Amino acid sequence: MIKNTLAIACATLSLAAIASSAQAADKPLKSVGVTLGDLANPFFVAIAKGAESGAHKINPDAKVTVVSSKYDLNTQVGQIENFIANKVDMIVLNAADSKGVGPAVKKARKAGIVVVAVDVAAEGADVTVMSDNTMAGAQSCKFIADKLQGKGNVVIVNGPPVSAVMDRVTGCKSEFKKSPGIKILSDNQNAGGSRDGGMTTMSNLLAAHAKIDGVFAINDPTAIGAELAIRQAKRSDIKVITGVDGAPDAERALKDSKSLFAASPAQDPYGMAAESVAIGYQVMNGHPPANSIKLLPVKLITRENVADYKGWVPAN
Repeated sequence: MIKNTLAIACATLSLAAIASSAQAADKPLKSVGVTLGDLANPFFVAIAKGAESGAHKINPDAKVTVVSSKYDLNTQVGQIENFIANKVDMIVLNAADSKGVGPAVKKARKAGIVVVAVDVAAEGADVTVMSDNTMAGAQSCKFIADKLQGKGNVVIVNGPPVSAVMDRVTGCKSEFKKSPGIKILSDNQNAGGSRDGGMTTMSNLLAAHAKIDGVFAINDPTAIGAELAIRQAKRSDIKVITGVDGAPDAERALKDSKSLFAASPAQDPYGMAAESVAIGYQVMNGHPPANSIKLLPVKLITRENVADYKGWVPAN
């Protein structure tokens, strides 16, 4: 009788263990859709490759599809709808419009797809992984304020209406407010986050304002474009330009003693994207993080420390 009871108990435990093991088995990551702002920007190329690396670390055979919205909301909504139709397991989303993309995100999640916002917030996403953009803007503009000794005319070359850009501008203004002698001449011109846009917008600002001492651009491509405009206009009043990203072009500019570009809070787009996929995979398997927003610190890169800067993680 005792032997029979033990046998039944052991069998019950074995079945329970098998069931538990089946429940614990992770869902496979077969496909990931990635929609980014602008693949002409090396920052987004690094994000794309980071997402691919993160997915292939989980499953070497995972299919990763990368597309560019070029900051157009309608284009991005169409891309998300294609991902839904193709039944991807996860969408890594760099929103063209943080709020406007909300309905498409909701539709994707309703279809059982995990949506991870990367670099900028996206309304309704499961999780968000991004740099501390308020910190980035504050670091960049504190550098300008210090360089100008708390007095001078500045312009903010703005960008697309996404959370990262808005947070950078907020952080920037918080620093400028600490210096009553700093006057913001312009803060609402959208240069589109690109070099060409930075050049065009800065040209317009130069025409509108006879004296500008400092320029904060919301990313490095914009800042590089702004400097090109200043050089072409042969303006000598501008003393300092800063951006955000720690991009390869910014690194080169910082190593050029003749460049007006003087500082950039560095991000890690490759690592950010790889981590986004890893966290998204945890969500897929029922293990969401305690905090749905993960902020990554940035480090200010200047001429004084650029020699020690290792740049963005090589995407290979």
